[in-house]
Amino acid sequence: MAPAAQITSVEAIENFRARLIVYLGQMRPLLDEINHEAKQTKLWIQNDQQRYWRDQMRLRYRKLEESRGELFAARLSSFQEASSLHYMAVQRAQRAVTEAEEKLGVIKKWDLELEDTAAPFTRQIELLQGFLTADMGRAVTFLDQVLEALAAYREVARPRTAEPGTAENQP
Repeated sequence: MAPAAQITSVEAIENFRARLIVYLGQMRPLLDEINHEAKQTKLWIQNDQQRYWRDQMRLRYRKLEESRGELFAARLSSFQEASSLHYMAVQRAQRAVTEAEEKLGVIKKWDLELEDTAAPFTRQIELLQGFLTADMGRAVTFLDQVLEALAAYREVARPRTAEPGTAENQP
């Protein structure tokens, strides 16, 4: 007969399995949140910020045209001479338009750079999510099977005690 296996700690396997399940339960939502934040940032740059600065450019161009119109009207008016306030208003409006153009350029640059910079990281996160879902899911299933096999082995390997009144107890 083959020698009996020395199973010293089924509890260690059970503890490892339980900790693995807890770990997986903690990591999945964390990785989902990271993916969500990355997508939200990208959408914020692509949609919200670009729309905001395009709207700002329209408003600022409108203000610039109003300032230029007031300056032009002041120059043409024989009653009123163009004042330094009109010139300053045009310059202020021009600076505001330039700022909006620069901001929109920066936002477009961020959009391109974010895609290039974040793509490798998001890919790694997706791979890790796949690993945790598929491979670690199979690992938990395997540990379940190992524990079932060890429980079955214990039942088979357990020495049977003789019941009273059976042939084994008779001299």
